[in-house]
Amino acid sequence: MLGVGLIRGINVGGNARVAKADLAAAFEAAGFEDVVTLLQSGNVVFRGTGAPTAAQAGAVTAALAESSGVTAGVVLLPEERFRRIAADNPLVDIADDDSRLVVTFLDHDVPAGVSAPDDADLAPEIVRLGERAIYQWSPLGVSKSVVPAAFWRSLGPVATGRNQRTVLRLIAELDRRG
Repeated sequence: MLGVGLIRGINVGGNARVAKADLAAAFEAAGFEDVVTLLQSGNVVFRGTGAPTAAQAGAVTAALAESSGVTAGVVLLPEERFRRIAADNPLVDIADDDSRLVVTFLDHDVPAGVSAPDDADLAPEIVRLGERAIYQWSPLGVSKSVVPAAFWRSLGPVATGRNQRTVLRLIAELDRRG
């Protein structure tokens, strides 16, 4: 079974540097095979014997910490869930720049009581909640986002965003290996 691994906050802006070889080795240490890393920001496609588990995410986190000294959150998704989250993006039709359309993947359900910030408070940004995902259109650029930090904190500790360009690259790799 193919899966996707997303590591939070590594190799972004020169912080939390992890070599691709160390990243691949961490996934292999967690029991995954045929590991391929994409780009530099913690994107992995792998093969496993079943759906990835929380224990395997913990094993990747521990192996990364041991090999690189970096402690980072890990989201593991079976191929079908990753594809479903990507396909369910309600903002694809309005976005005109894949680098400004972001999916934040969660390793858990959106916590009860969490709601998206009001469109009027964010304009021209838009945020929508999905199943284990947050969809964000930032037409002025992600660095100029006005989504309150408190909203992101309310989601819990293991959440990591990828722009649509990266999501499509991961899907292409899944297609290639399927």
